[in-house]
Amino acid sequence: MWMETKAEQQASRRRASFSRRALNYLLLCTGDMEHLDKCMEDQLFVLQLIVWGLRGVTRVILANNPLSGALILVALYWSSPWQGLLGTVGVLVSTLAAVITGHDSAEVEQGLHGFNGMLVSLLMGAFSSAGDWYWWLLLPVFLGSATCVFLFSGLSTLLGRFDLPAAVFPFNITIILFLLCTSPNHPYFPHHPATPPGALQPNSTELIALQVIRGIPLGVGQIFACGALGPSLLILAAVGVYSPLMAVHAVLGSAVGTLAGLSLAVQPNSLYSGLSGFNGALGCMAVGGLFFTFSWRTHLFAIASAFLSAYIDIALSNMLGTVSQHAAGQPLSQPH
Repeated sequence: MWMETKAEQQASRRRASFSRRALNYLLLCTGDMEHLDKCMEDQLFVLQLIVWGLRGVTRVILANNPLSGALILVALYWSSPWQGLLGTVGVLVSTLAAVITGHDSAEVEQGLHGFNGMLVSLLMGAFSSAGDWYWWLLLPVFLGSATCVFLFSGLSTLLGRFDLPAAVFPFNITIILFLLCTSPNHPYFPHHPATPPGALQPNSTELIALQVIRGIPLGVGQIFACGALGPSLLILAAVGVYSPLMAVHAVLGSAVGTLAGLSLAVQPNSLYSGLSGFNGALGCMAVGGLFFTFSWRTHLFAIASAFLSAYIDIALSNMLGTVSQHAAGQPLSQPH
């Protein structure tokens, strides 16, 4: 009997030890994964570039985790191989441009010169009406992604005097200039026309509740111009790998943005596709899970930021629609 009890205790200790090791390995994959940088110091440049690029991918969602970046790229290729290719090209071109032009190595390694290029390339693909695998689109993707590096550097110097980050201003400037230089009837780079305010239809009792609820996780995917449910859930999981708190705020912010869209009677398609929620998700993540120490006050502030982000997005979309232009931060769920 004593021998059996001792064997059971040893087996229990082994199981507990295995669980602790498994938990420790899982924790190594969360957060910034700073230990990976030390491992990559003596590796080939190509491998280093891949890690820098993956960090750049996650900078779009305010994260900094190469594993999350890999999951997001898988989600993009799952949703649309063409969009996945454009995103990959964008982040690599902007990162390489930063390396070639001698920008700060620490910024490059942390992906700070990759995410604007990725956003530009994804939005060019999402707005384009030429269809998938239109190879000429790679030309503005290359130029736009590289331009973001110079804009980021200049704006960082300018805004740094006021203790403000350049953030996504390079992306906004580049994509707006691209849309202004092209048109829906452009012979080489046509894009979808913007929906004017007069085309907005009031909400009716025909709204499908399940579709509206489905639009909440889609709001997280729309940050990467992804309008498919499965890939959007994978993107949400990627946020959770970096920070479960940010993932919770992403869903909460998207729900708040959807509620804001309902309150202003936006088109049902905007609710169903997640377009009403993605700005709210970003605003809620930034305040509730990243820039401020979490507390009930910052939690309420995050919810308020989600409402404000969603309302401003709707207002800008209506305003720019009067001149047939898209709001720069608004991707499309599908071609119209």
